[in-house]
Amino acid sequence: MAKTTWQLDPAHSEITFRVRHLVIATVSGKFTKFSANVSTEDDDFTTSDIEFEAETASIDTGIEARDNHLRSDDFFNSEKFPTLLFKSTGMKNTGGNEFQLDGNLTIRDVTKPISLKVEFGGTATDPYGNFKAAFEVTGSLNRKEFGLRWDALTEAGGAVVSDEVKIHANVQFAKA
Repeated sequence: MAKTTWQLDPAHSEITFRVRHLVIATVSGKFTKFSANVSTEDDDFTTSDIEFEAETASIDTGIEARDNHLRSDDFFNSEKFPTLLFKSTGMKNTGGNEFQLDGNLTIRDVTKPISLKVEFGGTATDPYGNFKAAFEVTGSLNRKEFGLRWDALTEAGGAVVSDEVKIHANVQFAKA
């Protein structure tokens, strides 16, 4: 089998997250600077070796004051921990175009295993002759397990920011 390298197409990829705020609403955000390296045996994505990295200072929720708070030591501490990192440990087909992606996620030098759901969107050749593959990735994590421990309660005793963070990524790769 031949090793195939896939290059992330950042113009057609996004990494977003959602978190409950005040228990009644959801706040969304994204990382604007990220990269990924993927290699497979031929075009078999169950053999994927994946490394993903996002710059924590690139967090963007559309509110500058909130983004600065997320970059502070209360959350990511972007100055001391400039990146978060995911390294895959395995990917298995769970039926049809759906997969389970397992790996280790590191935030603030805390590494924990995580499992993500992956939906393979398919492959196509773009107008420039590039062979592309697309995926939708979803999952969730407990932010406090990674050292993002800031907390406050409302007068009624509800959390200002929930512990659970939902991850949603749409990524497209070009065969190198």
